[in-house]
Amino acid sequence: MEKYTETLTYKDISEIPNLINQFDNAFKINKNIFKKYKEVYLLGRGSSGNATLFAKYVWEIYCGVISNIVHPFSIFNHKKKLDFNKRLLFSLSQSGRSPDIVKCSKIIKDMGAKLIGITNESDLKSNPLAKISEHHILLSNSKEIPVAATKSFILQLWAVLRLSNIMGASFGEKNFMKTQNKISDIIHNFETLYNRYKFDKILSDGMTGFVGRGPFNAIAEDSALKFREMAQIHSLGYSAAEFLHGPVGSFTSKDTVIILSGEKRLTDDLILVKEKLQEKRVNYIILEPFSDNYPFNALETDVFLKLTALKLAVKKGLNPDNPKGLSKVTYTL
Repeated sequence: MEKYTETLTYKDISEIPNLINQFDNAFKINKNIFKKYKEVYLLGRGSSGNATLFAKYVWEIYCGVISNIVHPFSIFNHKKKLDFNKRLLFSLSQSGRSPDIVKCSKIIKDMGAKLIGITNESDLKSNPLAKISEHHILLSNSKEIPVAATKSFILQLWAVLRLSNIMGASFGEKNFMKTQNKISDIIHNFETLYNRYKFDKILSDGMTGFVGRGPFNAIAEDSALKFREMAQIHSLGYSAAEFLHGPVGSFTSKDTVIILSGEKRLTDDLILVKEKLQEKRVNYIILEPFSDNYPFNALETDVFLKLTALKLAVKKGLNPDNPKGLSKVTYTL
C-alpha cells in the first residue's frame, strides 16, 4: 500500500466531522433516567474499554457522578449476588456482538441495573447488545470495516461528552463546535502537523510509551493500542502516576515516550515524567494540545495520533485496514 490516504482507515477518520453532525442531529435520550440513578457502571473491552476510562474521568470530574468500571471476570465468577438495583450500566461495544460484553451486560441487567447500550451497529438483527438494552445509543449508520476502531472511538467519546451535560456538566455548545472544527483542521492539515515532530524514529525504536493524565490517560491507552494494531509497534499507555511507579525504569535510549498534555504548560507530574526521561536519556516527544478546549481537546489529540499510527503502518509496508492475526469482532468470554 503506497499512500495512507488510500486506506479504508483514512476514509473512516475523514468521515468523523460529518458523523459528529449526524450523531448530534439524531441524539435523543430521556433525561429523567438520570434523576433516578446517581451511580453508574461502565463496561467495554479494547477501544470501548478505553472510552469507559474517558467517561469515568469526565463524569466524575464534571458531573459529580460516581462511575465504576466493570471487570467481567468478577461478574462471571461472583459467589454471592451483587446488588445493581437503581444503578445505571453503560455498555460500549463497536459491533454490539462481543460475547463477553453481551453476556456480562445481561447478567448485570438481571441483577437490577438499567442497561444503556452504545454501539455503531444499526442493524438490530446483528446487534445482540442493542436487543437487550433498555435504551440504545447508535453512534452512526456508517459501518467501520477496518480492524482498528477510529471513528467509532471518537464517536463514543463524543457521546460521553453529550451525555455529560444531561448528567450535570455545563459544557457550552461552543466547546463542541470548537473541537469539531479543530478535528476537521487536523485531518486536512495532518502532514504539516506531523512534520513538526520526529515520529519516524519510532520505526526503529524498541518500545513506544504514551503518557497522559485524566482524560488524556484514556487517549494514551488507546493510542498505544492503535500503534500496536495498525503499525505493529510495541507500545504501552500509562497515566503519569502509573508511569512513574515503575514502568519508567524499563525505557532506554532505544525507546521513545510521547507525553500527551492537555495544557500548553506541562503539569507538575508531567514535568516529573520529562525529568525522569532526561535522567535516563530516553527520547521523548511532548505533544501539546491542539487547542485550549479541555477536556474536548483530548479528542483532537486522539485523531492526530490515529493518523500518525496509520502513516507509520504504511511506511512499514503494512496493511493497517486488516492487520494479520486480528479481527474486527473479538470473540472472548
